Amino acid sequence: MLKSSVTSMRKMLKHSVTSIRRMVTSSSNSVAKEKVECVVIGAGVVGIAIARELALKGKEVLVIESGPTFGTGTSSRNSEVFHAGIYYPLNSLKAVFCVRGRELLYKYCSEHEVPHKQTGKLIVATRPLEIPKLSDLMKRGTENGVPGLRMLEGFEAMKMEPELQCVKALLSPVSGIVDSHSLMLSLVGEAENHGTTFSYNTSVIGGHLEENCMHLYISESKDLANWNGRCPLQPELILIAKFVVNSAGLSAPALAKRFVGLNNSVIPPVHFARGCYFTLANTKVAPFQHLIYPIPEDGGLGVHVTLDLDGQVKFGPDVQWIDGIDDTSSFLNKFDYSVNVNRIRPKLSGPGQSPVDFVIQGEDTHGMPGLVNLFGIESPGLTSSMAIAEYVAAKFLR
Repeated sequence: MLKSSVTSMRKMLKHSVTSIRRMVTSSSNSVAKEKVECVVIGAGVVGIAIARELALKGKEVLVIESGPTFGTGTSSRNSEVFHAGIYYPLNSLKAVFCVRGRELLYKYCSEHEVPHKQTGKLIVATRPLEIPKLSDLMKRGTENGVPGLRMLEGFEAMKMEPELQCVKALLSPVSGIVDSHSLMLSLVGEAENHGTTFSYNTSVIGGHLEENCMHLYISESKDLANWNGRCPLQPELILIAKFVVNSAGLSAPALAKRFVGLNNSVIPPVHFARGCYFTLANTKVAPFQHLIYPIPEDGGLGVHVTLDLDGQVKFGPDVQWIDGIDDTSSFLNKFDYSVNVNRIRPKLSGPGQSPVDFVIQGEDTHGMPGLVNLFGIESPGLTSSMAIAEYVAAKFLR
C-alpha cells in the first residue's frame, strides 16, 4: 500500500487534472512530485484491461488518459469483432493473444453480462484462384489452435447465407461480436472497484529514469492544444512510478521518443491508415446472419460484412494509407479526421509490406527498468486485450 499522500493524490486526480495545479508549489521553478506504484498511459481497451489486471494483483494503479473519457481513440473505432485467430503466423503474439484473448473475453462477457454474440464467420473465395489462399488460412488457423474450422463448398455456404455468392468458404464458428463500449465500461468499473484511479484530460508529456523509477511529466491536455512542437513543455506534476505501461495507442511511439534515455532505434517506424465503414440502410431484416469476410488484402482483412448486436449491417473497412504524419502530430493525436472519424489505425507495416506482429518491449529491449511499451496494437487488439494484460503482468511486473 502506498503512502497516505498518494491516497490523497488519487482523490484529487479522480475527475480531471485541474486538481493537479493545486499541488504545484508557488515557485515557478519548482514542480510537485508524487510517488505512485503503477501508471498505465492510455485508457483504450488494452490500457483498461492492463489496469484491471494489475489492480486484481493488488497493485495501486493510476491510468492517465489525454481524452475526456475512456475509449475515445481506436478502441471506439473498430468492427467490434471477436476474432478467432486464423490469420496470424504460428506462435506470433497476434496468434497467441488472439486465441487466448477470445477465450478470456467470451468468459468475461458471459460472467459480467456484457452484450455479445457468437455469430460465426465465413471467409469466402469468390473465384477459383482464391481457393488455395482459403486452404492456407484453414491450415494456419488450425495450427494456431482455432477450434471448429470447416471448409464449405459454395452451395453449402450459400445455403447458410442465401444472399451470398461464392465458390468456397471457410467457416469459423467461434468468431463473434461485442458491444465494445459496454465491455470497456465493465472493465473500468472492475478496475475502479479494486482501487484503480482514472485521470482524464491528462497528458504524459515526457519522462526519464532515475533511481530505477520512471519520472513522468504530467500536464493538462488542454495546455497542449496550441503547442507548436518547438517550445519546451513544462510539466505541472512529476509522477514517480515503479511500473509504467505505455499503452497510448496512436501516440505510443511518439511518446516513447520523449522518454529521456530511451534508445530511439528500438522504436519501430509507424504507418497510419484510414478505414471507412458503410451502413446498409433501408432494410428491416439483416440479409446475413454470419460475419462475411473476403480473402485478406494489403493492409487489412479486406472489406467485409459485420453485424452489430442490433442487427445493423456494415461494410468495411477500406484501406487508405496516410503520409506526412510527424512525431508532434502523432504525439498530440492531431490527425485529419475530416473524411471519416472511423478511419485512423496504427500499423507497423506499410503499403506492400508483410503484416508485422504486435511489439511489446520491456527493459531487456530498451534498457529502462519498469517501463513497458506497446506498439502497433491494431487488429486483433480488441480480441487480444485481456491476453495482452495477462502477459504484461506476468512477464514484466516486479
